[in-house]
Amino acid sequence: MTESNNLGHDMAQVLVKAQSIRLTHHHVYQRLAGMIDDKENRRVLERIADHEIEHYRSWQECIGQDVEPNRLKIKGYVWLAKILGLTFSVQLMRREEDRAQRMYELVAARMPSVRHLVKADEEKREDELIEMLDEESQHYVSSMVLGLDDALIEFAAELAALTLILQDTLLIGAAGLVIGIVTLLSMGASEYLAAESEENGQSPLKSALYTGITGIFTLILLVLPFFLVEEHVTALILTLVIAIITICIFSFYVSVVKSLNFKRRFIQMTLVMLGMLSATFITVFIIHWFLDSGA
Repeated sequence: MTESNNLGHDMAQVLVKAQSIRLTHHHVYQRLAGMIDDKENRRVLERIADHEIEHYRSWQECIGQDVEPNRLKIKGYVWLAKILGLTFSVQLMRREEDRAQRMYELVAARMPSVRHLVKADEEKREDELIEMLDEESQHYVSSMVLGLDDALIEFAAELAALTLILQDTLLIGAAGLVIGIVTLLSMGASEYLAAESEENGQSPLKSALYTGITGIFTLILLVLPFFLVEEHVTALILTLVIAIITICIFSFYVSVVKSLNFKRRFIQMTLVMLGMLSATFITVFIIHWFLDSGA
């Protein structure tokens, strides 16, 4: 008779779910190790895969039943690594592994005999291994963040001001593109000079490109409604909705890669953008008032 018979149905299911997470991640790490060229990163991923299967096996005798990995999740994590980078996929798995660890702790609270299997040291070692991963694109995440933060705040404020002044969607869109491109060229040049002076091993050209590409993508998204909608207020509202959605997506990406608090970053970015928009509206209103009173 296995120890899982003493757990009760609910706790037994919790343990099965935790084991499925471990086994799934073991297969993901193996696949990721097989698809990358960097020898050091491959070696690190293979070691993490070994840790996962060892942890899985140490609990297996408590279950007494076969556990299947989640094939859909395996494919999903591999595709995320291909599209958004190895670091993003691995850190996202790490969040799920934290949940599995809490499940193990729940089970151990019911079964004192297996408390020794809740290995905090093993989790710490895996964290240390993950920190050893070296992905070039992640060195430039700060440049991407700079590009997005500046672009969202500046472009949204500029488009709001242009909307109040011009009140013509095509003119607003065209003017927004021109101003935005000039702003991006300035941002790219500043990032290039900053990266060159810091001498931190980053390529100044790549830093500028990451900033510029992220900024161009953001600019296009924000001005698009002004070329698709005739009513300028509606276009501005759509732009703000797109800006908030973009903030949400990128905040989630950065929070995973950099292990930051998603909710805090999202709220902070949104409030800063809305604060800039409010200041823009007030400034344009005051200028209009002075011009009208002077006339």
